[in-house]
Amino acid sequence: MDMSEALMRQRPDRMAEEEWRLRLELAACYRIVDYLGWSELIYNHITMRVPGPQRHYLINPFGLNYNEVTASNLIKVGLDGKAVDSSPHPVNSAGFIIHGAIHAAREDAHCIIHTHTTAGIAVAMKEGGLRHDDFYGAMLFGRVAYHDFEGISVRPDEQPRLVRSLGNKDVLILRNHGLLVCEREIPAAFRLMWHLQRACEVQCAGDAIPGPNRILSDEVRRQSSHDAANFEPKGKLERMVMASVLRRAGLTLDMLA
Repeated sequence: MDMSEALMRQRPDRMAEEEWRLRLELAACYRIVDYLGWSELIYNHITMRVPGPQRHYLINPFGLNYNEVTASNLIKVGLDGKAVDSSPHPVNSAGFIIHGAIHAAREDAHCIIHTHTTAGIAVAMKEGGLRHDDFYGAMLFGRVAYHDFEGISVRPDEQPRLVRSLGNKDVLILRNHGLLVCEREIPAAFRLMWHLQRACEVQCAGDAIPGPNRILSDEVRRQSSHDAANFEPKGKLERMVMASVLRRAGLTLDMLA
């Protein structure tokens, strides 16, 4: 997603160019998630780290729908989920329990996407969790961690256990709750969540059809996971995918400022 010179000129005074670019990408991601039907009213978050030593993050204004999020109204928060800049909108600090814990513990977790899709929660409810026997599930072999349900994730004492559950993985299935992915960049996080969501949808559909499933070998699963991660130079494919969905949704970056 190339940022036009005209769009960059809309950057507020004293805001760094890199932060403005990330705000535009994050607003685009919110709109795409909504377009794909993954949003959950005003709940859940997609967060992105702002460059700098302060470890600040961008988060959606609480009370707005995902299709109302713009680069300008995203709120900058600290690891405690409290706003560091003035905003007419509140922050759902309780909902930042999960994001704040992972951002604080994982230096590489710059972008985190958390969803409550029907297929995602359905797979999260199953004892066996996500299987790796279809095209998308196989791509995620060896990349998925699990965290047991402790309630609605508003208690800070759960944070260390969340971090331990995730470990060094970039996909976390919150048992009985939903899906989460973390990556260094927004397009990479979106593409990873798309693969995870598709794997959950295919698993739900396959399980609804009578008859046994074909089981893949670990060798094939490992090869699939490796090939998916190395199919294109890091960053190129992810940006192409995200830009294609923006076009399909009829969204332009000029609409997101």
